[in-house]
Amino acid sequence: MIPTKIKVKHQQLPDAPGVYLYYDKNGFLLYVGKATSLTRRVGSYFTKAHDRRIEEMVSQIALIDYIQTPTVIEALVLEANKIKALKPKYNILQRDDKTFLYLVVTNEPFPRPILMRGRELQQMGVNPFQVTLTGVAKKKFLRVFGPYTSSRSLKIALELIRKIIPWSVCQPPEVTGRTKGCFNSQIGKCPGVCSGKISQTEYKKYIRQFIYFFEGKKGRLERSLETQMKRASTELRFEDASEYQRRLRALAHIQDIALLSREDHDLPFSEEIATGAINLEGRIEAYDISNISGTSAVGSMVVFEDGLPTKEKYRKFKIKSVEGPNDVAMMEEVIRRRLKRAQMYPASWPLPEVMVIDGGKPQVHRVQDVLDEFRMIVPIVGLAKGFDRKQDRLVLDRNNAELVRAATRGKELFQKARDEAHRFAVKYHRTVRAKSLIPKKN
Repeated sequence: MIPTKIKVKHQQLPDAPGVYLYYDKNGFLLYVGKATSLTRRVGSYFTKAHDRRIEEMVSQIALIDYIQTPTVIEALVLEANKIKALKPKYNILQRDDKTFLYLVVTNEPFPRPILMRGRELQQMGVNPFQVTLTGVAKKKFLRVFGPYTSSRSLKIALELIRKIIPWSVCQPPEVTGRTKGCFNSQIGKCPGVCSGKISQTEYKKYIRQFIYFFEGKKGRLERSLETQMKRASTELRFEDASEYQRRLRALAHIQDIALLSREDHDLPFSEEIATGAINLEGRIEAYDISNISGTSAVGSMVVFEDGLPTKEKYRKFKIKSVEGPNDVAMMEEVIRRRLKRAQMYPASWPLPEVMVIDGGKPQVHRVQDVLDEFRMIVPIVGLAKGFDRKQDRLVLDRNNAELVRAATRGKELFQKARDEAHRFAVKYHRTVRAKSLIPKKN
């Protein structure tokens, strides 16, 4: 219940997505936040126990303003733009600007959207809070969006938008010397920079649309897609026209209700939101498959928390849908069953900070396919076995700087988790195999 002494825009808050703004009695902006439901999120500040910092801020609130948005993802974009433009006191106190997460678009022949920390930008001579890019920043980047208060929300937003506006983090063949398309180009997330499939001119249309969205100009993006659709239809390029129509519909009906569901229950200033980093002390899951020529096949999931095995959370999977020796398909079955449980029982099957997969690119790519199908975002690290532990090769998305940093720091932890998953899988496999050798009674 919001105290009556606090003025609220239109006397009430809608049960809808948007951005809320807290002001003190002098009209000074205290804080900007985002929500899936403005009424529930703002109400939580006055009905739950909070730490000292939040109580200090809440005690100063005299006016609550809000901006309702059609979707949650637009609330995420608007929040970041408002924080950069207005620099609210408690958003900035939340951490120093060196640790904020930013979405940047590089200034190169084939621009790439990438995530960077404020400290990384400052080391490059870029002021991330500068609204208009000048000097070094203008030479290096087309845009710098942010700051974003949650890396998780931003990553989910990027995955959702990439289904509508594909982009590339690859280099063209003339740089790499390769013409084979990347994995993302095979599933429609990359328009083919890596294979030379798309020209600079055509590719920059995608980047222009990407920039429109993160500038909060969704209407301009829609008009751009409509123009392209009509032109394609006039030129009898009906397949292209159909694709533009699909993208328009996806934009209009973007399914983003899960985007901020976790943040709506978190408090501002919480460590997870403040760091935006992969927490190696959090829940790490490792998976392995064990079988002999496809027989008595099983899978294992082990859980590490605080860097140690949490054996009561281990899970076993008896392979049901795969016949013959096919470890990749077996891994797919295990992950699919695990994610279905996450959908049905989110409290007892929470998603981990990282999934560690025993295997190389085939296993990692298949697991990513399943995550994409379920529209879930979890970083994946594959461990391809070498001659010894020193030769173990990490298989991961090298364009994800945060994941690369976590994998570098956590390699030993990931190896321990993988080894434990292997031990647990082999133990279960032996049990299943032993039972299969016992003659059945008539």
